[in-house]
Amino acid sequence: TTKPSSDSDSSPTIESVEDNPDGGCHIYRNGYYGSSIDVVEGILEVNIIQMTSIQMTESQAENSLVDFVVTCQGSLPTDVCTVVSDPTCQVSKSMVCDPVVVTDECLLTIRRAFEEPGMYCINITLGDDTSQALASALISVNRGEST
Repeated sequence: TTKPSSDSDSSPTIESVEDNPDGGCHIYRNGYYGSSIDVVEGILEVNIIQMTSIQMTESQAENSLVDFVVTCQGSLPTDVCTVVSDPTCQVSKSMVCDPVVVTDECLLTIRRAFEEPGMYCINITLGDDTSQALASALISVNRGEST
């Protein structure tokens, strides 16, 4: 800022602002701020209630297919993701995400393919615009059957 000096000469003096070392400006505003908050329930819980191996003929037996029946509580999901990992749930082998349409009750059947027999960790995540919920299970997949 500049201001006239109190000396007899009429040259302005510079007053530095030490509290703002980066040289930027401070803007002060007075007034009121209003906002609204919408509380949504979200997906509260996911459960895998059944795992069923799909029987196929020998000519169809490229992959083992397993149906997972899943329920949830809270809001209805709009998408489902399935992550297949090793039995320790540490090394991901595949991930598949699909949109779902659930109209009334949260009860889904999710079919997934397994390339080879073995023990797998399955993570099924249901999600919507505001929330996600996860269920996990260990599954043993054999040709034509699972446990």
